[in-house]
Amino acid sequence: MPHIADAVPLLPSLDGSCGNGAVSVAGARLTWEALADRANALGRAMQGLPAVAVEASPTLDTVVAVVAALAAGVPAVPIPPDAGPSEREHILRDSGAVPLPSPSADSSVLPEPAPDTAALIIYTSGTTGAPKGVVMPRSAIAAGLDGLAEAWAWTGDDTLVHGLPLFHVHGLVLGVLGPLRVGSGLVHTGRPTPEAYAAANGSMYFGVPTVWGRVCADPSSAAALSGARLLVSGSAPLPVKVFETMQSLTGHLPVERYGMTETLITLSTRFDGERRPGWVGRPIAGVATRLIGDDGEVVEHDGVTVGELQVRGDTMFDGYLNRPDATAASFDGQWLRTGDAAVIGPDGFHRIVGRLSMDIIKTGGFKVGAGEVEAALAEHPSVVEVAVVGLPDDDLGQRIVAYVVGEGVDAAILIEHVASTLSVHKRPREVRVVASLPRNAMGKVQKNLLR
Repeated sequence: MPHIADAVPLLPSLDGSCGNGAVSVAGARLTWEALADRANALGRAMQGLPAVAVEASPTLDTVVAVVAALAAGVPAVPIPPDAGPSEREHILRDSGAVPLPSPSADSSVLPEPAPDTAALIIYTSGTTGAPKGVVMPRSAIAAGLDGLAEAWAWTGDDTLVHGLPLFHVHGLVLGVLGPLRVGSGLVHTGRPTPEAYAAANGSMYFGVPTVWGRVCADPSSAAALSGARLLVSGSAPLPVKVFETMQSLTGHLPVERYGMTETLITLSTRFDGERRPGWVGRPIAGVATRLIGDDGEVVEHDGVTVGELQVRGDTMFDGYLNRPDATAASFDGQWLRTGDAAVIGPDGFHRIVGRLSMDIIKTGGFKVGAGEVEAALAEHPSVVEVAVVGLPDDDLGQRIVAYVVGEGVDAAILIEHVASTLSVHKRPREVRVVASLPRNAMGKVQKNLLR
C-alpha cells in the first residue's frame, strides 16, 4: 500500500473518482461520490476554523463531518454522545472546538493538506485526571492504515462491517477512515448486535470481546459469518473461551491486535500468519517495540519476563494538546511509555499482561499479572466474566481479589482452581460475586471503579 509520504491523499475517495464504493450507517447509505460532495461542501465552510466539534453518534452525519474536517485540514474533535456536562465542557474548552458551520454551495475538491496537519484530537478516558487531547497527524493515520492493510490483506474488494463507537480509534480511524483509504465498502450496523452482523454479508468484521461474546451466544448469527475472510478483535483481551468458540462456530481464528489512542494500532497477528489466543502478534510496518524492566534495562524476549511496552514509529501522536508536561513525561527518548505490561516471545509475538498501574499486583514479594489469573478463572465453568485487581493489604502489600459474574460460584473452589492451575501465590485471596462488571463504551472493564 502507498504511504502518505508518497503524496497519496489521506482519503483518495474524496476526489470523487472512486464512485463505486458506499458507506452505510444504521441503514442510511451514501455512495463515495455523494459523500465526497457533502464533505467537500462542508469542508469549504470549515476552512480557517481552529477545530470543529463532532457529535460522534453512529450516523452518516458524523462520517460526513469528520471527513469534511479532514478535507479542510481542520482538526475534528469527536464528542462521545454520552459525555456528561463537565466532560463535554472540558473537551470544548481545552480544544477550542467550535460547532459545525453550514455547508458551502461549492462542493469542488479541496487541496490536500500537508501530511503533518493535525487530523483528529481524540480525548482519553480521563482515568488518571482530566481527559487529555491526543493530537493525531494525518501522516500517522495514513501510516497506521497502510500497515494494517498490508498485515490484513485489506483491499478495495472487501466490505468492512462493524458497530463500534465513532469517538475512538477502533471505530473511527480503523472502522471509517480505513475503508475510505483502502477503497473498501463500509457497513456500520448502528448497534453491534449479532443479528445485524449476520445480515451484513461482509468480508471483514471488527468487534470488541463483548461483541464477540454476544455473537458466540447466538450460534446461528455466528455461523452466518463463516463466509467472511477476517474477524478482528481488539480494545480489550479476548477470552480464550470466546476465541475457541469463534473458531468452532465461524470456522475462523480471530485476529487480535493492540494499540492505544496515542499510537493507533501497532501490533497485530496477520491474515497469513499464526493466530494464538491471548497474543497480539508483531509490530506492523513502520513500528518498533521494546520492553523495559523496573531497573530501566531492556527485558529479554523470552515469552515470560514482564516489562513495560514501549513503542516508536510512524503511527505516533504529536503530543497532548496544551500539555507539554504530560507529553514529555510519556516519552523515554523517542520511545513512548505505554504504561502497559507485556511479554515478547523469541518469535516476536507480544502478549499484553495489563496496565502496569492496575494489572501488575505486587503481593507477598511476588509480581502477579492480573490477566493471567483472570484467564485461569475464566476456564472454570461457573465463571461468565471476571476481573482481578490488587487491593491494599497490611500483610501482603496487595492481595489478589477477583470480581466474578457467574452461576453457582463457590469462592473456595475458584481459589483452589487457580492454585492448582498456576503458582499457589497467584491464587485470589478473596472472590467477590457481582451482577456485572463496569465497562466503558469499548467494552473495557473499568477496574478503577472496582478498586
